[in-house]
Parts: sequence; structure tokens; C-alpha cells
Amino acid sequence: MAVGEGRLVYLRLMGRALKPQRGESWFANTAWALSLFIVVLAGWQLAVRLFRIPDIILPSPSDIAEYLIRRDQLFVRHLWPTLLQTMEGFALAVIGGVTLAIIVSLSAFGRRAIMPLLVVAQIVPKIAVAPLFMLWFGLGDLARVLIAFTVAFFPMVINTISGLNGVSQEVQLLGRAFARGRWEFFTKIQLPHALPYIFDGMKVSITLAIIGVIVAEFVSSQRGLGYLIMFANGQLDTTMMMAAIVVLSAMGLALYAIVAVLGRAIVYWRIPNEG
Repeated sequence: MAVGEGRLVYLRLMGRALKPQRGESWFANTAWALSLFIVVLAGWQLAVRLFRIPDIILPSPSDIAEYLIRRDQLFVRHLWPTLLQTMEGFALAVIGGVTLAIIVSLSAFGRRAIMPLLVVAQIVPKIAVAPLFMLWFGLGDLARVLIAFTVAFFPMVINTISGLNGVSQEVQLLGRAFARGRWEFFTKIQLPHALPYIFDGMKVSITLAIIGVIVAEFVSSQRGLGYLIMFANGQLDTTMMMAAIVVLSAMGLALYAIVAVLGRAIVYWRIPNEG
């Protein structure tokens, strides 16, 4: 390969000659998803009415929607604590996970000492340690945020390590030939290569952070959607329970969509069929 051609490849790797590529139509995918969702809702509504299923067993979508509209302030009041704690736990997981992944990836000490400990820690069921977190950090928001962080942390570490270490041998040779030093190779080659992996990890972590907060609210809380679900379960109010689950699902979908859109905007060079 000529020097000029090698330099051009290196510039492309550094993102100076990259151009966004068009993937499948987002509107077409959304239309398919909405169509299937509407069909499922219609079948659900028809089955409840046709078989006369009691509300305590399975309320109809129309009853759940009516309940949401009638008690909207209740759900808004319990949505905010769950949302804020989810975002705080997720932010800690992203910052801590990426930082630790860089240490593990770039140092022999990280690979030999820290990584095995991470794997062992991941084996411990997070739900089992939730009561311990309540004992150590109290019954306030801190314990719930830390549980969300613990649950969402590992995917960020693993995905970031995979991205940093997944640079092909050919690219590494080119990068080391044209980069001015180790830091430029990391910032211009390894980190951009790891960004798609990081955002994939963020997609997983945001959903796990929600699960962590809900589990913590199940254990001990006086507010939040998890508390509302447990309260409705105690009252045998299935409609309230299903409505809280709908709000929780909508929140999770919105957070996932924000991460996905942010990823598409930042990692604009990613090949569409890669995800």
C-alpha cells in the first residue's frame, strides 16, 4: 500500500472523511411496530369483552386508558422519583463502566486483577443484595440509585472493553504507523471504534437501571411506580397495577429511544445493517 493511500485510510479512521449512511426507513419500521401494537390491543379488547373476563383478572385496554386519564396526577407524582433515580443510576453506570473498561483494556493490572473480580461480582444475584443495600445505605433514594447502578454497570464495562479491544490488526498497524503517540491512537482509533459498542451497552444498561430501581422500590419505598404496583397488588386493584406498568413501559421506551437517537447522531458512520 502506498504512503498516500495509507494516509487516506488513517484519515478516514480518524473520522475526517466519514460520511453518514442511510439505513432502513425509520418511519417504515415504526409503522410496522405500531400496526402490530394496534392489532394486539384490538385482540386484547375483543377477548376481554367476548369472554367476559373480570377486571380483577385482566382489565381491557380501554379500562386501563380511562383509569390513566382519570388518575393522571397520581401516576405523574409516582413517575418522577422512578425516572430520576433511573437516570442517576444509569449515569453512574455509564461513567463508571466506561472509565473502568478503559483501565482494564489499557493496563495489564486491569486485565489480570480487576476483570476477574468483575466477573465474580456479576455472578452474585443483584436482587439478593437489595436488602443489604437498604441496610447499609438506608431507605432513601441513595440505596435505590446504587442498586440501579449495580445492575446496569456490568454491560457498560463488557461492551466498552469489546469495542476498545476489537480493533482489527490491520487498523492497529496503520494507526501505530501514522499516529503521533499512544494517546492519539486511543482517541482517534480505539475510542471511535468503541463508540458503537458503548451505545449498545447503554441501550442494555438503561433498561437494567429501570429494573434495578423497580426492584428497590419493591423492597422498600413509599413512592415510585414500583411502590404503586405493590400497593395495587395489595389492594387487588389490577387496573391500577396494569396502568402503572403501562406508564413504566412508556418511560422505558422513551429512555431507550433517547439513547438510540443519541447513538445514531454521534456514531453517524456506523453501517446501518450492524444495528
